[in-house]
Amino acid sequence: MDIFDARLLNALQSRARATAEELSALVGLSPDACRKRVARLRASGLIEAEIAILDPARAGRGLMLIVEVTLQNERKRDLDRFKSAMQAAPEVMQCYYVTGNADFILMISARDMAEYEAFTRRHFFAEDNVLRFRTSAVMDRVKTGFAIPVEGD
Repeated sequence: MDIFDARLLNALQSRARATAEELSALVGLSPDACRKRVARLRASGLIEAEIAILDPARAGRGLMLIVEVTLQNERKRDLDRFKSAMQAAPEVMQCYYVTGNADFILMISARDMAEYEAFTRRHFFAEDNVLRFRTSAVMDRVKTGFAIPVEGD
C-alpha cells in the first residue's frame, strides 16, 4: 500500500459514494487511476463493505444499549452457538468477542425498553450458558463510525 492507496482509503471512509472524479481531486491521481486502485482495494478484501450509517432515533430505534455478556464456559461449540445467535439477531449492531471482565461486548438498538427486555429473555435468560450480562444505556452518541486511520509507505 502506498500513499495514494492510503489517501483513497481515508477519503472513502468518510465519502463512500465519492465519484472517481471527486477522489481524483482529493488524492492527486487521475480519475481512471482512482477507479483502478479502488477496484483493486475492493478485490483484495481490504474494503470489507460500504455502508450507510443511519440515525437510530429517526429510524425508530432510538434506544441504544451497550451490553457486556459473560458466558459460563467458553467451549468452542458454546462460543460458536452464541456468536451465531448474535449474528442472526437484527437488534445486534455490533458484537465483539473480547478479553477482560466480559466475554462479549454488544451494541444493540431497540425501539424501547420493552423490546430490549424481550431480547434479553430470548438470548440471555433462555440461554443456559449466559452467566450474566450488564447493560449500559447510551445517553448521547458522541462519535459514531468505523473509520480507521490509514498511512501509506
